[in-house]
Amino acid sequence: MSLPSHVTIVEVGPRDGLQNEKQAVDTAVKVELIHRLQAAGLKEIEATSFVSPKWVPQMADNAAVMAGITRQSGVRYSVLTPNLKGWEAAAVTRPDEIVVFGAASEAFSQKNINCSIAESIERFAPVVDAARAAGVKVRGAISCAVGCPYEGEIAPERVALVARLMAQIGVQHVGVADTIGVGTPLKVQRALEAALQHYPLHEVSGHFHDTYGMALANVHASLQLGIRTFDTSVSGLGGCPYAKGATGNVATEDVVYLLHGLGIDTGIDLDALIDAGQFIRGALGQPNGSRVARALLARRAA
Repeated sequence: MSLPSHVTIVEVGPRDGLQNEKQAVDTAVKVELIHRLQAAGLKEIEATSFVSPKWVPQMADNAAVMAGITRQSGVRYSVLTPNLKGWEAAAVTRPDEIVVFGAASEAFSQKNINCSIAESIERFAPVVDAARAAGVKVRGAISCAVGCPYEGEIAPERVALVARLMAQIGVQHVGVADTIGVGTPLKVQRALEAALQHYPLHEVSGHFHDTYGMALANVHASLQLGIRTFDTSVSGLGGCPYAKGATGNVATEDVVYLLHGLGIDTGIDLDALIDAGQFIRGALGQPNGSRVARALLARRAA
């Protein structure tokens, strides 16, 4: 079995992880988290989201977060921009990459962003055009790629459809997301293969939630296909407000531990990463959601 020699981790904790927190998180805490993550070696960080504060109040300080970051050479800072208004607000803050999102489920698309899959792609087209004209890379997320809380199992053909539509409007990279964490290795591989019909291997990534404890198995199954980019969230922050019971993204620490154990380079200092996770969980007053972090912190204490 030939696995990639290097894997890129896209750290989504500051955005995808924190956006579902009910308690307000200070801007300074968010900025400090990003600084700790880049100090730990993360080169891809999803920093914030330019969405309506009415719908996601946690991200209302998006411009302040971007202004507060001391940018590090070689690090790419991405932001979520769901529409043209979001892009216009984001552009002022000079992101390196934007993220647009569509669903492989019609029901989820309607519940999440009040429009069909086709309409969502139409809405993103001017955003993609504007970003690319400004020299900003565009990444697309395909949510509910293996399962939906409303429709159940999702056929790979639906993933292929969304990937094709995204490619047609100029989205440069797609992430295949198991938003509610119901995926198993074979289902995840089929979803990834569907996206690979329209994108080269290096422009497809995996985004796995750990609701059923399958996220690490799904990462390993993705590696077997040659996938070498994964979204993860420090200390397992996050969830999905549209999917009851859905837990957070797979913990960055757990994925890094797996990758290092397979002899795969990430460029990440695991101990510094664990400290970053402890920092944000301490600020939230919560226990660490990473099994690896808990185990290594216990070893430190001993």
